[in-house]
Amino acid sequence: MKGLTVQRPTVRAVLACSVLFVVAATACSATEPERDTEKPSRPGGVTAQAGSATSVHVMWDRSTDNKAVTGYEVYEKGAKVKTVTGARHMIDVDRLSPSTAYTFTVRARDAAGNLSAPSGAVPVRTPALAPDDRKAPSAPVKLRGRVEGTGAVSLSWGRSADDTGVTSYDIYQEDSRIHSVRGAGTSARITGLRPGTLYTFTVRARDAAENSSGDSNALDLTTVSGRGDGPSTAPRGLTATARTKAGVRGIELRWTPPRVAGGGAKGGVVLEHQLFLNGKLATTIVWGATPPTGPATYHFTVSEPPGTRYSIKLRAKLPDGKWGDFSAQRTVVTR
Repeated sequence: MKGLTVQRPTVRAVLACSVLFVVAATACSATEPERDTEKPSRPGGVTAQAGSATSVHVMWDRSTDNKAVTGYEVYEKGAKVKTVTGARHMIDVDRLSPSTAYTFTVRARDAAGNLSAPSGAVPVRTPALAPDDRKAPSAPVKLRGRVEGTGAVSLSWGRSADDTGVTSYDIYQEDSRIHSVRGAGTSARITGLRPGTLYTFTVRARDAAENSSGDSNALDLTTVSGRGDGPSTAPRGLTATARTKAGVRGIELRWTPPRVAGGGAKGGVVLEHQLFLNGKLATTIVWGATPPTGPATYHFTVSEPPGTRYSIKLRAKLPDGKWGDFSAQRTVVTR
């Protein structure tokens, strides 16, 4: 009688079975990441006010979320009209019709796409369009303000005059419109600012025909430094004056460079500044062997025609090789 033959699996077969077992065990033990299904909180404090006959300024309070709010959606009678990032909590809705009623709501959105419940509905009506109104309001006067901690300021100003009536005041930080209030108001509270940062504010008046006034006086305010923030490294006291020398138009700058600790042999002395013109780097100002110890001056020529508006700001290269904070921005019109 022949003995029974028992076939043993080859080494290759044993290894293959082991690998399959490990893969199967891994697949069974792996857990999918928990899905974010929690909605952000409903935006509160929604306001809507007509900025002109064809625009409305919508503003709201920030929402909260278990992860983070990544954006806000603005709706007019249920139809989405604007989307902004989570860092913003105001927007201008343009291209509207004069003498028309609108209703706005706001919803917050997180990175997973969860939408909050709609905010309360806020009604607003745009004013009538003034026929053939080409006259701009007068510039607001006596802009003043105060700092409120590390992230907010309060502003107030004198009223503007207009032949048909001021419908809104627009607040600008440097050259960006950041807020609007109705024409009957002469104050605003600006939030969401950074600690220890210098801001330059101006205000312009606007009428129903979208005519905008000139700038109010510029107001520089520096928010309170946060914990661990060092002193400001911004150039101080910047002034910009239009000058014409030998028939050539130019701009003369005057400021006090920052002095900072450290820098080894340089002793904290600033040797270079960057000059920004209309938001873009125009040139680097490099001092010779002996930089100014007090106020500095710099003159440069411009080729654009008279009446051209320039926005100017500076920042210094610090002894550690990094660029410091920006100065206050100044606006000048060539003659």
